[in-house]
Parts: sequence; structure tokens; C-alpha cells
Amino acid sequence: MSNYLQETLENLPTQAKQKRKENDAFYRRLKNFDKKKLDTEVHQLHEDVFACTDCMQCANCCKTTGPLLTKQDIERLAKRERMKIGPFIDQYCKIDEDGEYVFKTMPCVFLADDNSCLVYDIRPKACREYPHTDRNKQFQILAITRKNADICPAVFEITERLKKAIPLVVKQKTNFRRS
Repeated sequence: MSNYLQETLENLPTQAKQKRKENDAFYRRLKNFDKKKLDTEVHQLHEDVFACTDCMQCANCCKTTGPLLTKQDIERLAKRERMKIGPFIDQYCKIDEDGEYVFKTMPCVFLADDNSCLVYDIRPKACREYPHTDRNKQFQILAITRKNADICPAVFEITERLKKAIPLVVKQKTNFRRS
């Protein structure tokens, strides 16, 4: 892992915590931004940031965040492991607070020591689409993107660049009385 990436990953929890209120407010205000322009901006930033990002050097998402598993994901993974679905679920899955299947443990059981994915060709849908910044209709997933900025250094960088590209004015409350 490069020194830059190692430093970025080490600093991400602190930076994300420091920026949480600012980012929360920014993403709330983005809900009122032009939807097509938002997609255009986010997609361009996604291309720019991921052009110089090597996810294999990071894998923080695989180490810290479990994907939601669809029925099809579980079926494919169980087949690969030569297991029936029931025993696969018992061994690898749990139901989260939203009633969705996720992996029992993190880091992901299918993450190799070199950060490669042992099931890359059949990885869960959520893994294939992560971090979702190249998806259309970004306005529908602003809360997810906000949360991903705390996990993924690339999404954190996209967020910081987006704040510069789309400077949304914050209305300040004034505490004055008329005489």
C-alpha cells in the first residue's frame, strides 16, 4: 500500500468525523439541486477520482462494511462453495436490523490477504455497484453516498470536490430583534 493511501486510510475516520455535520448539511441541500446536473457532476468526479484510485490498495469497504445479499447472491455463492443455501446462510450470513441478509463477519470472508476478492466474478450485486457514484439518479441515494464518504476514501474525495463544484449557499439564522 502506498504511503499516501495508508495515510489517507488512517486519517479517514478523523476527517469523516470532523466533516460529518458539514457533509450531512451539504447532502441535505443537494436534494434541491438540479437532478440531471447532479448526475453529471458526480459522474465526472467519479471518473476523475477513480482514474487515480486503486481499490485493491484499500479494500476498506470489504474490511468494514458488509453488502446486502440478494437471494441470487446467496444462491451463486452457495453454489460456488458447493453448499446448499440453508447451510450457507447458517455459516456465512445473518439478518441485519432492516431484515436483510448480510455477512456475519467483517472483514468479508471472501477477502484475500492481498485485498483481492476470492469471488470477484460472482460477487454480490452490492459489491459490484459500490460505491454507487457512477449510478444514475444520484438524488435517490444521497444518504447512502453520505455514509459511504465515511468508509471510502474515493467517495470522501468526491464529496470534497463536489462541495467545490456545487457551492450551495447556507442560510444563516440571524438572532436580532426589530425595535
